[in-house]
Amino acid sequence: MITFLDGTLSEALPTQIVVAVHGVGYQILIPLSSFDRLPAPGAPIKILTHLQVREDAHILYGFMSADERDLFRLLVEHVSGIGPKLALAVLSGMPVPAFKAAVVSGAVDAISRVKGVGKKTAERIVLELKDKVGVAAAWEAASARQADGAAEINDAVLALISLGYKQVDAHKAVKQAIESQPGSATAEDLVRRALKRLV
Repeated sequence: MITFLDGTLSEALPTQIVVAVHGVGYQILIPLSSFDRLPAPGAPIKILTHLQVREDAHILYGFMSADERDLFRLLVEHVSGIGPKLALAVLSGMPVPAFKAAVVSGAVDAISRVKGVGKKTAERIVLELKDKVGVAAAWEAASARQADGAAEINDAVLALISLGYKQVDAHKAVKQAIESQPGSATAEDLVRRALKRLV
């Protein structure tokens, strides 16, 4: 498996680049999000890669951040019906934090606006990735909404998870804690109230 390439950027197009490494030019397919962060041709570059081996070809996909590559792999390996081409389209159509926020909040419409992703595919993405994008994505989703008390809510959820509770149970307990006493509360208060429901 080729994990990254460290060389010189020879050519750069919006969908692919060529990186020269010790006299060999590697053609790499990239999302638009990575293209925006490329150095000028001729400059040194270190790009993270994912090697797709097929019967008729070995194809390198490149990413300027680990977040992009992680999301690409999640889509390709965990969502049925999504191949590398569509995974690149998703990365080109939405920033990683926005995509994760959309998955966590079940925003099928937002995901289906990506070129090549229909409503059924978007629903499948949400269904199959909701549990995999994790706590950090839930925190990002809340931050993106900038809801009142979002930081406290997510700090409380993270605290409960660190104590060994499952993410689903932690979310449920914090939600019940808020509903029992509406109004602003610190993360510590929410944790205390939630623990009474979890014990």
